[in-house]
Amino acid sequence: MENKLGRVLPETLMEKLNLKPFETTVIGHPIVQRTAPKVRVSNGDDKVTNDLKKIVQDNVKDGMTISFHHHFRNGDFVFNQVMKIIMDLGIKNLTLAPSSLTGAMNDVAIEAIKNGTVTNITTSGMRGSLGEEVSHGILKDSVIFRSHGGRARAIEEGDIKIDVAFLGVPNADRCGNANGMYGEEAFGSLGYALMDANYADKVVLLTDNLVDYPNTPAPINQTMVDYVVEVDKVGDPDKIGSGATRFTTDPKNLKIANLVSDVITNSSYFKEGFSFQTGSGGAALAVTRYLRKAMIEQNIHASFGLGGITKPMVDLLEEGLINKLMDVQDFDKAAAQSMKDNKNQQEISASWYADPDNKGAMVDQLDVAILSALEIDTDFNVNVLTGADGMIRGAVGGHQDAGTAKLTIICAPLVRGRIPSVVKSVGTAVTPGASIDVLVTERGIAVNPNRPELIDQLKNVPGIDLCTIDELAEKAEKIVGKEEPLKFDDNTVGIVEYRDGTVIDTIKQVKD
Repeated sequence: MENKLGRVLPETLMEKLNLKPFETTVIGHPIVQRTAPKVRVSNGDDKVTNDLKKIVQDNVKDGMTISFHHHFRNGDFVFNQVMKIIMDLGIKNLTLAPSSLTGAMNDVAIEAIKNGTVTNITTSGMRGSLGEEVSHGILKDSVIFRSHGGRARAIEEGDIKIDVAFLGVPNADRCGNANGMYGEEAFGSLGYALMDANYADKVVLLTDNLVDYPNTPAPINQTMVDYVVEVDKVGDPDKIGSGATRFTTDPKNLKIANLVSDVITNSSYFKEGFSFQTGSGGAALAVTRYLRKAMIEQNIHASFGLGGITKPMVDLLEEGLINKLMDVQDFDKAAAQSMKDNKNQQEISASWYADPDNKGAMVDQLDVAILSALEIDTDFNVNVLTGADGMIRGAVGGHQDAGTAKLTIICAPLVRGRIPSVVKSVGTAVTPGASIDVLVTERGIAVNPNRPELIDQLKNVPGIDLCTIDELAEKAEKIVGKEEPLKFDDNTVGIVEYRDGTVIDTIKQVKD
């Protein structure tokens, strides 16, 4: 079975999972059916306990789907606490459905897979040792990778049916009113966890900070919550900004960020009231600082910034250069702190952010999106999930979702070490080329031929070296030589969905 990108998909697996091949980036206006959670009726007086083991024992059974959020990122303590109890109880054949898997979860997740506790995973991404193990076929079934908006859609429509959600929060009252803004482990927005809180049959909050009732603000409120479990520690907020959300000091990345800013400011989209989103890579994050300078010089103000929020975006808000921050997650402590200090930093759910099947997602209102890439090919298809060695080492995240922006820019170095970023065909297609408008590298800028008006706007701008993406691929090949074909087994270890639930690619098992 072949999809519109020419990716060959295993027919038996597609039929078994009732999946459809990717056809188009145009979602259209489908009429969809939303699901609803089961409700355990409660007067709210019996929710607090410190016996996490009993809560797990009473509520988690073989074959269930359990979920977690990743707002603590590499500082998460909740996942390991819960999973170790589940393994001790001998529970098997679980589907793991976290919003994403971070490095802090890897060792325990690998152990859970090896002993049969976890046999299925659906998530946005995984890195490090877990990605390598799954790439070598450790998981019984294939992991399904979804974007943040695609996960929201799948939960709301029942493709992901969560039996029990375990959600770490930095505060909660006895009835389950909680937020991410207050407490020693505050991480800011609960945007991804709100999906689980709204749709899971059972919602278990874990906190080390029980506060007086009623606790406000309460994006997670008592109508959603079954249990409040007191634990010693839920996470380390100092590690929220580690990993992929790094601020670059690399001269090459800074040059790319400056060029991205030049592309934006010389396009027709840089005007009063424009909106934008930046990705989590070093160069993408640095763009905000260059944009600030141009906004001040040209007296241009943004209407809103979207997605993962960073300190440079908070600075724009506090300087009056941007009106609103629509916050689905916070990439650093300063952004998390700003959530409680700035009324114009609005917490939003993953559905409000990017579900393609609701009545209007915010990504569809974006003017500009700046995103990173591991690879991009000469058809502008982007890979943010697997490395040049075929190993899973990234996340879909909001990459596909932000592709709906009017101007979507990929920023990447032409090569990383001896590995080309611009290739003839990406190892794994994640975001289709029809969503991508411009590629910015330190050695040239390529505009998608489908956007001739952008070419006209940029072709005479000093400092912008326009070339074709084929020319960039040739430049990369001259530096590193021809690509060696990767060797894979026939086993499918991963399925990559587009945000509407269709399959854009699969990931094959890497040969040992």
